[in-house]
Amino acid sequence: MTTSHESPAAVTGPGRHLADRIRDIADHPRPGVMFKDITPLLADPQAFSAAVDILSAASAQYGATKIAGLEARGFLLAAPVALRCGAGCVPVRKAGKLPGETLARAYQLEYGTATIEIQRGAFGSDDRVVVVDDVLATGGTAEAAVELIQSTGAHVTSVSVLMELSFLSGRERLQHLLKNDRIHAAITV
Repeated sequence: MTTSHESPAAVTGPGRHLADRIRDIADHPRPGVMFKDITPLLADPQAFSAAVDILSAASAQYGATKIAGLEARGFLLAAPVALRCGAGCVPVRKAGKLPGETLARAYQLEYGTATIEIQRGAFGSDDRVVVVDDVLATGGTAEAAVELIQSTGAHVTSVSVLMELSFLSGRERLQHLLKNDRIHAAITV
């Protein structure tokens, strides 16, 4: 994730008290990138539980029947959110990782293309789906996931993320698919 150095005053959202559990790692995975590492938050049971509470509240308000977790850190958040909401959990994975028949969507990255997949039959036309991920940056992966899930006939009600890097404009990229009030971030930087 490419980021700039943000001051603590720039952090907003219902989980802003969790922001001190996210550490910056400079020049990872390449020079010029400030990586937002959520593993300290995940390692703290109270912080992890609080993050799941925030994401669950955003998901439950839309009557989610399925929570779609984006590879790979999104899985860590989507599974407990699904349990708290009484919904099923469906992984959205990189190409070639899921067994059986899959549906795929390719999308552009800043340095090439990528493909995500879901298992055929994972969603039905009566499903109300919340897409959950750790970070909303440029929005490419979330956009591809929403389009892929919608192609099954399921209704994507919202996207919920632990942290939004607002200066990368991912929210704007999703607005053609979801209303702005249907994109939730526990922490906004």
